[in-house]
Amino acid sequence: MRPLYPKTAVILLLLSIVIFSGWTYWLKTIETGPYQFVYPANFGNRINIPNDNQTTRQGVYLGRMLFYEKRLSANNAISCSSCHQQAKAFTDGTVLSKGVDSVLTSRNSMSLTNLLWTRKFFWDGRASSLEEQAVFPLTNPHEMGQPLDISVRKLSETNEYPALFKLVFGDGNITPDRITKALAQFERTLISCNSKYDGYLKNTYKPTQDELKGIALFMNGPDPEKGIRGGNCAHCHGGVKNYMELFHNNGLDSIPKDIGIEALTGLSADRGRFKAPTLRNIALTAPYMHDGRFKTLNEVVDHYSDHIKESASLSTFIRGESNDKGGTSLNLRPQEKKELIAFLNMLTDSTFINDPRFSDPHLSSTLNKTKNTSK
Repeated sequence: MRPLYPKTAVILLLLSIVIFSGWTYWLKTIETGPYQFVYPANFGNRINIPNDNQTTRQGVYLGRMLFYEKRLSANNAISCSSCHQQAKAFTDGTVLSKGVDSVLTSRNSMSLTNLLWTRKFFWDGRASSLEEQAVFPLTNPHEMGQPLDISVRKLSETNEYPALFKLVFGDGNITPDRITKALAQFERTLISCNSKYDGYLKNTYKPTQDELKGIALFMNGPDPEKGIRGGNCAHCHGGVKNYMELFHNNGLDSIPKDIGIEALTGLSADRGRFKAPTLRNIALTAPYMHDGRFKTLNEVVDHYSDHIKESASLSTFIRGESNDKGGTSLNLRPQEKKELIAFLNMLTDSTFINDPRFSDPHLSSTLNKTKNTSK
């Protein structure tokens, strides 16, 4: 190997100093200290944050970097954001997602919205924290497909991550536990609370007649004896967050192909029961249901109105509900379906899907470091 000429050695040394200075400057621009969650008072304070993973601004930043980090996948081609895209309210718009081995996942990608209040994760509720939840997609061979010890090695070999982990955790030691903790910190900040419906609740938005009638249908259960027509939605999707953290068999199949939480509990009464997801930004998160079978909200409303399949484990909230005396289905009128969908569209939060705090930080940080090293 030929020795470096003195001039070349000096250039390389200066280049290293410039790069190091750029990294140092970049780290100093990251805000530190406790993270202040901001949300409406009516969302309530029953939040879910583990004692050993308190949320900090630097922790959220690291988690956001990792959320968009493709080196956490076996082929360095996908990240958490591949299946949870901000423009689609952190879903991916596909029936089933494709992982590193091009094999489709077994269930539809769920929206990552208002997770600060969530206590059960996945369609079958098998994880009880975001920290626990993160391990599954990171290591599943049909998703990101990479053992966490390999992710640790990859991140440790970079310039930025040891310094970031030191900023967050006090030293540059990168561990599987710290990776999942940082991801969880970022995901807890994904709060959606600025839709037209929120404006209506604050008296800053006046709904249309279709929207008002849709709200009434959504909130009411049918009572034909009293002449009350309802969409029977609030049992599972009521409350200001449109999420009740309940698990139901919602009549998709008489004999479910996917048995849902029965696989965890072993109880036949749980057959075909799945988590009732939040309806926040529902107009953006098609296709719908755990298997993505419905392409549109019209199909979803038609299902609940006219196509419920009877089974032993069918939710009691659904069984026998009808807007007609002696009816066997909900039987919403065409105009009522239109009104119900008008309300569901009120749940779209354009601020949430365009919030720069939730976007890919690698683009901006790379640009900033380039600017700083070129000065």
